[in-house]
Amino acid sequence: MQLLGLCPLLAVTGTVINGLGLGLATTLVLVTSNVTVSLIRPWLSAEIRIPIFVLLIASAVTAIELAMNAFFHELYLVLGIFIPLIVTNCAIIGRAESFASKTDALRALVDGLTMGLGFTLVLVALGGMREVLGHGTLLSEAQLMFGPMARDWVITLWPHYRGLLLAVLPPGAFLGLGLLIAIKNLLDGRRARRAAVRPVPAPAADAPA
Repeated sequence: MQLLGLCPLLAVTGTVINGLGLGLATTLVLVTSNVTVSLIRPWLSAEIRIPIFVLLIASAVTAIELAMNAFFHELYLVLGIFIPLIVTNCAIIGRAESFASKTDALRALVDGLTMGLGFTLVLVALGGMREVLGHGTLLSEAQLMFGPMARDWVITLWPHYRGLLLAVLPPGAFLGLGLLIAIKNLLDGRRARRAAVRPVPAPAADAPA
């Protein structure tokens, strides 16, 4: 909801697998950087903390990029420049500055994991929406992440569907994101209205002496 670090939405979320791949890579970076920042925080001075955070994040991104190139080479080629661009994700340095640098390693790990999974959920949800509208399928090219056994995982929702071009273009990502936010606002508003009309329990009467 804070719309932090959502620049990959335009190019990466064309399919569920693309969104899942980048989301998991970002989660690994978040966990690694959060834990590292938490462990070294006693030795960091205020003057150099931001450059150190950037250096740690860049190191984690480089290691994960090399690992993806080695083990998920085809997915690595699809995601392209957006893997090294994880370094510029403001959500990562934001969590390092606002949370990991002020707490212990375990809390920093949980924060990085939950923030990363939330980010992944957004990418997967938007990727699924765009894939369904753009191609009429789900889990296409799953073999890029899960190997040859996943070639048959493709779910074809409409066999003769010609696709909606707008859904696979960058404006489709903006429209899809706006729809997700609208749904979230609708649910929040409904929850707030229910809480407003909920009767307040009367205070208990004093017990007789």
